[in-house]
Amino acid sequence: MAEAGEDEAYSYKGMSTDNIKGLVLALASSIFIGASFIVKKKGLKKAGASGIRAATLVVIVGEIANFAAYAFAPAILVTHLGALSIIIMLYLLILFLGRSYTFFGILGCVLCVVGSTTIVLHAPQEREIRSVLEVWDLATEPAFLFYAALVITAVFVLIIHFIPQYGQTHIMVYIGVCSLVGSLSVMSVKALGIALKLTLSGMNQLIYPQSWAFTIVVITCVITQMNYLNKAMSGLHGSIIGEVDLWRI
Repeated sequence: MAEAGEDEAYSYKGMSTDNIKGLVLALASSIFIGASFIVKKKGLKKAGASGIRAATLVVIVGEIANFAAYAFAPAILVTHLGALSIIIMLYLLILFLGRSYTFFGILGCVLCVVGSTTIVLHAPQEREIRSVLEVWDLATEPAFLFYAALVITAVFVLIIHFIPQYGQTHIMVYIGVCSLVGSLSVMSVKALGIALKLTLSGMNQLIYPQSWAFTIVVITCVITQMNYLNKAMSGLHGSIIGEVDLWRI
């Protein structure tokens, strides 16, 4: 038994190279996305529309890094590291805009760091995927299709019934739409990232219609999320949106 335990301990080699690449890209994404809020706030005060354009550019860079991270690391690692963007945003708010936060706000940041670190250290190794068709087979399993149907139904109920009545007073209506749609986009972003990674390595995945189907889902989900997040920001305080954005993770 002792020898078996020693063999198991020696067999652990830490994070794989792909996981490390994904980790670095996810951290870079969190930094850019967290900083974009500060760029927008400072830009609006000094440069007006040009500040918004600068913030949009920073967000685009962050999202590209986040998208690339999904091609290398497990979704469970990349997604939860998104919480760090909120911590970065709060730190920059204190540093550049003079905001102050309570003990419970600081405690929440500490819990985010502890949770993210735990997930990074114990992120599972993914099995090697040689074709986007393998991801398609997983996405078309009955259990996931049932979940997708429930999510789509819930999103339509929120959009048609709840947003017209409660959208201007209850932030969770908008966050609910973004969170539910985001849960579907993870599978498609992961699949599209793998397809591009394999294509660049010499195994063309763009010949499969499944790759384009995942692309359409990603575009639809991103447009939906950005639309309702912008609507929330136009009617509610921007800092509230940033902090509650943790619900999408």
